[in-house]
Amino acid sequence: MELSKGANGPLPTGTPGVRCVVAWGHAEVEVDASALLLDSSGRVRDDSDMVFYNQPTSSDGAVRHLGGSLTDDGGQEGLAVDLEDLAGEVATVAVAVSVASGTFADVPGLALLVLDQEGAPLVLHRVTGADAETAMVLGELYRRDGSWRVRAVSQGWASGLAGLATDLGVTVADEPAEVISPPTPAAPAPDTVEGAEDDEGAEDDVAVVELEPTASGPTAVVVEEPEPLVVPAPRPDDPQPVPQPVAVGVRTRKQPPVRATPPALKLAGADTWSAARLFSISGVGNAGEQEKRATSALLATMMAVRPFGRGITSRFGAPAGLLETYLEVPFHRGESVVVPDGVLRVQRGARLWTALMETKTGSGQLRREQVENYLDVARHEGYDAVITLSNEIAPGVNEHPVEVDRRKLAKVALHHLSWAEVVHEAQMVLTHRGVGDPVQAWLLHEFLRYLQHPRSGAAGFEDMGASWVPVREAVAAGTLRPGDRKVPAAVDAWIRLVRQLCLRLTAELGVDVAHVLPRRLATDPAARTTAGVETLAATGRLTATLRVPGAVGPLEVVADLRTGQVLTSTRVPAPQEGTNHRRTGWLVKQLADAPADLLVEAAFDGTSPPTCEQLQLVRADPSCLAPAGRVPLQSFQLSRSVAMGTKRSGVRGAFIPSVVGAVEGFYGEVVQPIRPWVARAPRLPDDPGDDGGRDDGAAGPGAPGDQT
Repeated sequence: MELSKGANGPLPTGTPGVRCVVAWGHAEVEVDASALLLDSSGRVRDDSDMVFYNQPTSSDGAVRHLGGSLTDDGGQEGLAVDLEDLAGEVATVAVAVSVASGTFADVPGLALLVLDQEGAPLVLHRVTGADAETAMVLGELYRRDGSWRVRAVSQGWASGLAGLATDLGVTVADEPAEVISPPTPAAPAPDTVEGAEDDEGAEDDVAVVELEPTASGPTAVVVEEPEPLVVPAPRPDDPQPVPQPVAVGVRTRKQPPVRATPPALKLAGADTWSAARLFSISGVGNAGEQEKRATSALLATMMAVRPFGRGITSRFGAPAGLLETYLEVPFHRGESVVVPDGVLRVQRGARLWTALMETKTGSGQLRREQVENYLDVARHEGYDAVITLSNEIAPGVNEHPVEVDRRKLAKVALHHLSWAEVVHEAQMVLTHRGVGDPVQAWLLHEFLRYLQHPRSGAAGFEDMGASWVPVREAVAAGTLRPGDRKVPAAVDAWIRLVRQLCLRLTAELGVDVAHVLPRRLATDPAARTTAGVETLAATGRLTATLRVPGAVGPLEVVADLRTGQVLTSTRVPAPQEGTNHRRTGWLVKQLADAPADLLVEAAFDGTSPPTCEQLQLVRADPSCLAPAGRVPLQSFQLSRSVAMGTKRSGVRGAFIPSVVGAVEGFYGEVVQPIRPWVARAPRLPDDPGDDGGRDDGAAGPGAPGDQT
């Protein structure tokens, strides 16, 4: 159902929840989605009813901000709305969107999609005519006669997200906090002793409540409270207290991360001294010990380092709240006892979110019957989710490496997490999001060191599987056919490798690197595998497109099994002013450290054929790429081939390290240094009295005249 502005329509009867997706085309501005829970008067009940990047979950957990991702068409951000869990006084959920800079005139293809919980589309609203707005309510989910409906709104604000939120009743605290002066002290008591404020032990006279761990859990130990301390009245010559700002409301501005680095040890007697490790690898014996130690270290670190714990649990839809983790909790099921590796419990207000965790390390594999058994236990105990953790990487987001009976997922969600994703989350928190407490930063750093040790049992994707060598040899011999049984396994291994590559680049760059797929393939694993099988059988190639936010262009990766080469490439739009010589010079100057054997292909307007040369020749003579008289140059295709590893696993001569090295090397040496061309600002007419002061070749930063 497609709705135009002002139109409305019903959701299917009995819909328990929906996913609202704000989508847009390729844009240079940052787009953010948000939701506001409104009562019958059209205003929020309190500030917790605004769900967005700084407050990702409503107080009751019914509405969650799912974050954003890149698509083949541009970008998107999602919001999950559990209609059955919404409080009765919430009459409307307004879905809004805002831009951090610029206006919606800079955002093409803006649309709101409402999907059911299985991802099937229910409602589509395309926004048209957006202009100077910087925030907008795209649509509303609202109650009518006991059922839910959707209304297309497209109402804009020029005052940004803060203005929109304020008009809907949210107290916005982006301005300096209100200064509240402390109350005037009461008159002194008759038995006040002058000078008591100088007693050295006065600051210790406070009540203390400590938690002392016991075998059954934390126990409160109350230290006896001393006699009340009487504060004397201030004297005229006393220094006046400085009023402290009190923050009230919601901050809509994105806050920069506060980073802390682990302490550097400087007192060692010699360089050979080894620092004591919080998570020691010593004593790890069999697989069971390895698995138990890694699980315990993870669960304890999640509880101790809140940004890390929140980063993990938010992937599963848990609310932001108090997190507690437990190891090997027994559950009685009939005459047997089921003991999952871990239990997670998150409390936010009156809501308690719970999950069981099953962990594998090393080469341990998840088994269908074991996963289904935990799903049964979780359903019986009223738990929300089962989380599996292993070295297996799921092919796509929200996919699971083990196929289970779908009927068992009616009441319990099933999620998968790889150890590579755990490492990625720890790196993101330490390097890009920040941990404000130095002790927590040190703890997370130690945990990351532990996981990166080979004996921890936590590894990334390191093995292409048993199908890899036969498939590679069949491609080289020209005998591979789409019906060969081993081909789908090799294609799925490639998809997993690309996923790990995206995680690795995301952790290193601090931006969400995405595997770009057509929407049809992104949501259908079977179709994705079939398309990869057909391409591999027809061309002998495995392909992927990676999009790095802020990069000059998408990164194409091709593993050519026929030639034994890994090809990486990107397309760079050429400047749209200046001669072809200057356009080429603009590129060459930015490729000062690129490899000499990089291929540079130039594309021109119209039907003029492209030209291609090695970078070392273009450096010596830019005109060899675009001879005089050519039509204007439009774009450059940069590509490089390196030898492909053939072994299914390992480091030397293996396929996976050769692909990772080719991609990271190409990005660092070729893509990263290039700044996209920016047109010069319009120029005022020349001063009539200036007889030649204008230089037609001058250009601002990023223009071709500035690069030669």
